[in-house]
Amino acid sequence: MRWNLLEPIRDRLLDERGTLRKQAARRIALCYPSPYHVGMSSLGFQTIYREIHQHPDATAERAFLPDDIPAWRESRVPLCTYESQQPVASFDCLAFSVSYELELTGLFEMLELSGIPLLREERGDQHPLIVCGGPLTFSNPVPLAPFADVIVMGEGEELIHTLCDALGESRSGLLAHLSQHPGFYIPGLSAGWPSVAKAEDDRLPARSQIITPHTELRSMFLIEPERGCSRGCTYCVMRRTTNGGMRTVDPGRVLELIPPDAQRVGLVGAAVTDHPKIVELVRTLVDDGRSVGISSLRADRLCARPELVSLLARSGAKTLTTAADGASERLRKALDRKTNAAQLIKTAELAREAGFARLKLYLMLGLPGEEDRDLDELVLLAAELSRIIPTSFGCAPFVAKRNTPMDGAPFVPIEETDRRVAYLRAKLRGRAEIRPTSPRWACVEYMLAQGGEDAGLAAVGAWRNGGTFAAWKRAFRNSGARPFAGRRVPDGRLRLPQLAAWPSV
Repeated sequence: MRWNLLEPIRDRLLDERGTLRKQAARRIALCYPSPYHVGMSSLGFQTIYREIHQHPDATAERAFLPDDIPAWRESRVPLCTYESQQPVASFDCLAFSVSYELELTGLFEMLELSGIPLLREERGDQHPLIVCGGPLTFSNPVPLAPFADVIVMGEGEELIHTLCDALGESRSGLLAHLSQHPGFYIPGLSAGWPSVAKAEDDRLPARSQIITPHTELRSMFLIEPERGCSRGCTYCVMRRTTNGGMRTVDPGRVLELIPPDAQRVGLVGAAVTDHPKIVELVRTLVDDGRSVGISSLRADRLCARPELVSLLARSGAKTLTTAADGASERLRKALDRKTNAAQLIKTAELAREAGFARLKLYLMLGLPGEEDRDLDELVLLAAELSRIIPTSFGCAPFVAKRNTPMDGAPFVPIEETDRRVAYLRAKLRGRAEIRPTSPRWACVEYMLAQGGEDAGLAAVGAWRNGGTFAAWKRAFRNSGARPFAGRRVPDGRLRLPQLAAWPSV
């Protein structure tokens, strides 16, 4: 049984390029609470892996949520790292990169498969240090507090070296030391939540360390030509007020760091098309015969820089993806989105002229103030777009995030979200495709995104009872967990929250 579980790990290792191995006194198991194919598509995860190896006294090995969790449970084989297939519990530290709220149960699974108590209060000096960081810390890391010994807030390129230095101290000394260091929150010791950390510009850009065919972005080298965003979209955590807005990287530096044999290149960031030299960068890559993907295409920038659309088509892309976000012009203005219907129509025309097969638009349903008249406006826009190019909408229920101007906005009831999706499908049948995500899991995400430590503890109960939506709903109600209905003030502190009820289903 052990061989059957470890063989896929060894096969994946053989297909990797760029894997790091090193002997060092301080050993960190770098953990991703989702499967390998998701975790290895994370630019932040790969960047921290490389940073740990650059520390003179530290080494990192990776661990992921198993693809077949029941098989690992049944076998009683402890969760192992990839590089050496050693139990993660034998490492000095388990450092988890948590991207979003629903990965919390992946953290529980990995700790249990490792034989490590979930709750911080149940662990002792004989257990490895449990550290949590990642994109979730830009929004609301509070539900992580019952489980983490240390929470790393924000950009971790420099903080990971501080952590590696501290691993040489006693556990109590390490926690006391980090509780006084900016960027670290130590549950039970820190006086308050620190601001998210900002890496120095000379640490940029983040980029892939390992290339593998076994990811969502198959054999693609990822690199960020910019970090952050200069826009003020009211729903977004990575808006211009976060860590100083957008920081750009010179295209020459980006090109210098891309391996010569990387045939597929992904340009990753919150606002890649806002980079002032993005066209020149993409043109150079495409002229060099490489396939290029961009993580965030903005319709207004595509209209202003139409060559970018044709370059992406030349590189092999078949679907052009951008965002409408709000269903109507009124809602998009309320979001400070800076995208209008005319730009979306122009983008569709550019996509058709360039030879794209489809236009895909991301859309949020359930925004504050949304009415059927907004959906009707979307129907008219979709009809016009579909006459230009086949169009689909990826629809997700709106989930308000902490540390944004829309913090505390209510969640639209599940049955109402279902009604709106059905309404759009009926109106657009035969013209545009509607691809919705689950409003039930969005509701769970909302409770965690707006919740405190009690929401994290409720998550344990839901997970232990099967992780179904009914189990989550019951766990939140039994625990008394409620979402915050307050907002953040400009200095980043929470106002005294009012408690809202569990969202109606």
